Amino acid sequence: MMGVKNGGARKGSSTAWGRLVWPVLLAVVLLCVGAVVVSGMMPGLLSLPKPTPSIPAWQQEPMQLSGSSALLPLDAQAPVPLPAEVARLLDGTLKPDGSGSISGVVMDALTGQLLFDRDGNANRIPASNMKLLTAVAALKALGPESRFTTRVLGSDHPSTVVLTGGGDVLLGVSASDPSAVLGHAGLSTLAAETAAALASSGVQGPITVQVDDSFFTGPALNPAWSLDDVAAGETAPLYSLALNSGRYAPGVETGPRPQDSAITTAQAFAEQLAAAGVAVSPGVVRGKGLPAKVLATAESATVSEQVDLMLQTSDNFLAEALGRMTASAGGKQTTYDAAIAAVRQRLGELGIATDSMVLADVSGLALENQVSARHFVDVVRAITSGPDPALRAALDGFPVAGLTGTLNGRYVDPSTAGGAGLVRAKTGTLNTVIALSGYVVDADGRLLVFSFIGNGLDPGAAGNKVSMDRSASVLAACGCRG
Repeated sequence: MMGVKNGGARKGSSTAWGRLVWPVLLAVVLLCVGAVVVSGMMPGLLSLPKPTPSIPAWQQEPMQLSGSSALLPLDAQAPVPLPAEVARLLDGTLKPDGSGSISGVVMDALTGQLLFDRDGNANRIPASNMKLLTAVAALKALGPESRFTTRVLGSDHPSTVVLTGGGDVLLGVSASDPSAVLGHAGLSTLAAETAAALASSGVQGPITVQVDDSFFTGPALNPAWSLDDVAAGETAPLYSLALNSGRYAPGVETGPRPQDSAITTAQAFAEQLAAAGVAVSPGVVRGKGLPAKVLATAESATVSEQVDLMLQTSDNFLAEALGRMTASAGGKQTTYDAAIAAVRQRLGELGIATDSMVLADVSGLALENQVSARHFVDVVRAITSGPDPALRAALDGFPVAGLTGTLNGRYVDPSTAGGAGLVRAKTGTLNTVIALSGYVVDADGRLLVFSFIGNGLDPGAAGNKVSMDRSASVLAACGCRG
């Protein structure tokens, strides 16, 4: 009995073990099979579409920065905001901080329908929003891919070379940098090519360096500008060649500027020529070279790239240079007055009425400028969705709210943060003037263009920029169908 009992006990243990082991083995097998199946399905699982977010696609953070100069494809059937709803929202946000007034216009870019109009046809001091007019004029007259040439010419005297300006005010001191806008053409490269040309011609030193800046004519300073602004470095006397957009060093955007950028550039070129092994006589003067004796050339960044830089950084010096080049493209003189006339002419060719405009410069520094918010909306609309594709090149130049250019430090207030990354607009600031003109895609996928201009404002009142930023943010969030 004992053996049987023991035997019975062993048989019972085996049966229990079997009941435990087989389910475990079966589970392991199933797991292995499942692993094989899942591994085969994994690529498909990974490629499954993600759940649709509640934020519209055009307002989501992009996976990478776009290099194209075009807006995302938009649905032409997206609902147009109701003007009454847009007015209700903007009447609550577009208010001056203290004295003064703010005019404004909002328009549907595709149809041209006015969605908001507060004194939109009234002329106002636009500050640097003027650069939008210069941008479209330059792109239309010159073409986005045009470049300006700086040349080194020989003269009647074999030992004299003449640095000759061709409108590039973004020259750099060092080697040419093909990836750059400022410094795309470099004096070091130009000097090395000149040294090689002199050596191949058997010219012995010392070499005298002269500069020819006669391509730009008329006064170097616009009489409409305040000398206090010039002294503060807001701009400088304009010449047909300059280093760093008329600054002593790249990246320096404030403080004194060279008062004769042509001579300053020629002196830097002479130094680079000496560094290339050429014996150079001291001193630089103005002179004329012989067109048939080209020793070296350097090409600027494209007009498109220069326009983008001008808009991003609100560069007054560069804007005036582009205005002169716009005049030159039409066979006109290269004076301040000719630049203004050329900008007006090109706007007219785009169908933008200019009769009521008062223009004193093309950079926006002059207080005599008088342009309406409606004018700027028409210009922005021409850039975003007008019939001339050359103007699309200016899209990349609009600062992005909270991220780039002159809007980099804005849209951080909780009431404006909703527009960060969505609003794209050109800023304008003078003592009693704040302006903001640009475009935004609203929550329904509708492209809206806008312009807000405040005049007679309390100097330094922080609420004025916030008011405009909040108003543009309202447009970004607009589903404005009532």
